Amino acid sequence: MTVTENETGELQAAATPPPGCPMHGKIPAYPFGEPVATDLHPAYAKVREEAALTRVDMIYGGEAWLATRHADVKTVLADPRFSREATVGKDVPRVRKTFEELNIISMDDPEHGRLRKLVAKAFTVRRVEQIRPRAQEIADELLDKMLAGGNTGDLASQYAWMLPITVICEMLDVPLEDHYKFRAWIDTWLTLGDEHTVEEMNEARFEKLPEYMADLIAKRRAEPGDDLLSALVAARDEEDKLSEEELITMSIALLATGHHTTANQLANHLYILLDRREEWQRLVDSPELLNKAIEELLRVTPLSPYSENTRIATEDIELGGQLVKAGEAVMIFPAVGNRDPRVFENPEELDLTREHNPHIAFGHGIHHCLGAPLARLELQVAIGTLLRRLPELELAVPAAEVPWKTDNVVRGVAALPVRW
Repeated sequence: MTVTENETGELQAAATPPPGCPMHGKIPAYPFGEPVATDLHPAYAKVREEAALTRVDMIYGGEAWLATRHADVKTVLADPRFSREATVGKDVPRVRKTFEELNIISMDDPEHGRLRKLVAKAFTVRRVEQIRPRAQEIADELLDKMLAGGNTGDLASQYAWMLPITVICEMLDVPLEDHYKFRAWIDTWLTLGDEHTVEEMNEARFEKLPEYMADLIAKRRAEPGDDLLSALVAARDEEDKLSEEELITMSIALLATGHHTTANQLANHLYILLDRREEWQRLVDSPELLNKAIEELLRVTPLSPYSENTRIATEDIELGGQLVKAGEAVMIFPAVGNRDPRVFENPEELDLTREHNPHIAFGHGIHHCLGAPLARLELQVAIGTLLRRLPELELAVPAAEVPWKTDNVVRGVAALPVRW
């Protein structure tokens, strides 16, 4: 069902659209094509210029509107009339086999805000900055171990993945040695569904992860500590601010999102810099550009391979000049909005000195990424350490031979072979 452009350059039609659809009588099948590295399919730029919203035929659940312009993506993210919770447990338009499950990521306000407040203090810029010295120690320890193995390594598995995992494990006081187990369950849960059955995906999400987290919660009740998981247990037991089920799902969400997205993006950013070796050298020579460079890398690097996180209109809404009727689905893809020429000058270019950069890589509105300060810190520490200690770092294989994950809701390399 993934259809690309045909010989004439037109998008292949999948069905007949309703009246008012801007696609001139054709509805393209979505996704438009398979992802290639960190590139976006050229169809995104085409539909973004043709109309604010595009009607698409999703793999599962039927038709939806696809918002691709920066302003419209922000509107969908911020307007409460576009509901995430309305998708829970329903056969809505989507790219994944499984239905959406209820957790903080899929909740609307006020329930979303109630749970978010319980952990928000742990992720403020001030609190996160206190983690920097320990994050630096972790980065140096990982790099020391990698360097001890010779002059080649896998920068993804040995460094990019392990730094965020170690940090979130310490914040939650989750045993680091368990990361092989919970990573496998999280990867299975977050697959699109080609490599795993629905039963396997549901087992990981609704059985393995909750059982594991419930065991950790029981240990915190017996021996509370000075960690984020203990604080959540206290909020449940002493203040009744969340239910037992919410305690478990919230803890799982923190463990998963606390490392999965940053680990993938860190490896992807390193891939981009090492693929464009002159950009890596620019940062080696001018390390003061690092923070701007990270914002630019966040802008140009798609977090997901396709549009995800469906929203349902709860009433008739005009969006980008198009009427979205109550009950209709709207898909967003922030990575496409981050290349909107209405907002960004030369949007397809990687400009590590870009001054005006209002990207939406961390989302917008109530679901703006809670861990954005932590992610930025980890990216700064991880990339900065490599620039300082391994300025000669380079890919050990041609960029085209770097393997990529093919069945996950988060885009990422499967390995990043390097030498120094």
